[in-house]
Amino acid sequence: MLNPELRALIFDAPPLEHALRQAKPAFARILEGALAGRELTAEEGLQLLDAEGRELVALLRAADMARALDVGDTVTYVVNRNINFTNVCFVGCQFCAFARHRKDADARTDSLTTILAKVAEAVERGATEICMQGGINPEMPPLFYRDVLIEIKRAFPDIHIHAFSPMEIFYGARRAGLPYREYLTMLRDAGLGTIPGTAAEILDDEVRDVLSHKKVDVRSWIEIVTTAHEVGLRSSSTMMYGHIEKPHHIVQHIEILRSIQRRTGGFTEFVPLRFIHTYTALYQKGLVNPPPKGVFDLKVYAFSRLMLRPLIVNVQTSWVKLGPELAQSSLAAGCNDFGGTLMEEQISKSAGADAGEYLPVETIRSLILGIGRTPEERTTVYGRVPRNNAIASSGRPSWGSGSRTLPPGPAFVH
Repeated sequence: MLNPELRALIFDAPPLEHALRQAKPAFARILEGALAGRELTAEEGLQLLDAEGRELVALLRAADMARALDVGDTVTYVVNRNINFTNVCFVGCQFCAFARHRKDADARTDSLTTILAKVAEAVERGATEICMQGGINPEMPPLFYRDVLIEIKRAFPDIHIHAFSPMEIFYGARRAGLPYREYLTMLRDAGLGTIPGTAAEILDDEVRDVLSHKKVDVRSWIEIVTTAHEVGLRSSSTMMYGHIEKPHHIVQHIEILRSIQRRTGGFTEFVPLRFIHTYTALYQKGLVNPPPKGVFDLKVYAFSRLMLRPLIVNVQTSWVKLGPELAQSSLAAGCNDFGGTLMEEQISKSAGADAGEYLPVETIRSLILGIGRTPEERTTVYGRVPRNNAIASSGRPSWGSGSRTLPPGPAFVH
């Protein structure tokens, strides 16, 4: 159940016009500028993240209005299966409880047969997307990512494969001895449809050095993502919040994403990801306190909607990180996408997330309807799924694989 403070913010707050009148004039002007389509400055973003009381109410109301202006009252979702194909990893991220060393008793790497069986099950259950991410396993063959793509597409040519984080691409390209452009083109031609914009955490090298000093640095992350966009591979974008970062790090992160989107137009959505702390080294070592849950999450989602206008119009909630009820509430704080069914999710679960690994379509649709919105199934790149629920084509978009600047994804405007 939502606590009284959240319920008051979401369901009992005044209309936008009244909320703006109650807020401080300078703060209200920032919100009015965002609603008029003006890109907010970093300083204005910091003020949004500092919102409390009446300003917080106005922020949430403005984000909800911006969502309506950007994409209407439709809330989308994707029927997908997540496959975390190996938990063997040498990177040592302090925020991760999923990784195992190769000699650990519970170390695991799925065989190709197991991966194909999971894809087959997903297709049988109506999935249009397979999302694959795993640990950085040094024992995998140098061209493993390419080879698994080829085998999946050979068996299931119509499934969309959304796979391999920038960290996996960073390592895979090194193992293959190829520059990023050549490596990403090879994966694209083998059947890769889009990449997840994960491994982003917070795009600040000092923060990243604490979180994971072996992980891909900011410059390389940007190079990989922009190169992917340039060869015709769109991506999501993400941010992990609620750990050691400060407000200015969050704003800087959004500034980097905006800069990339202006250049390439390749981001399909933005997904703020709450840090799950329970079993992580960061928490066990006393480096972080449990992040507050509820109001802070809604503030981050609302801030994200307004800061990303008009460059990224799809803001996705994370029911895995928030739980279904708080994720439902985030639909009133700027979110327009409920993510996917997943069917399997081991990374957040290992860190202590308790929302489960699978959310049936019926439950997703019920949650969306319960807040007065219209649910609609989508493809990975925010296209419409045919009514017969056949798998949407996963072939490369009509703008062509060699396009340098990709058009923004279609918004669901009604």
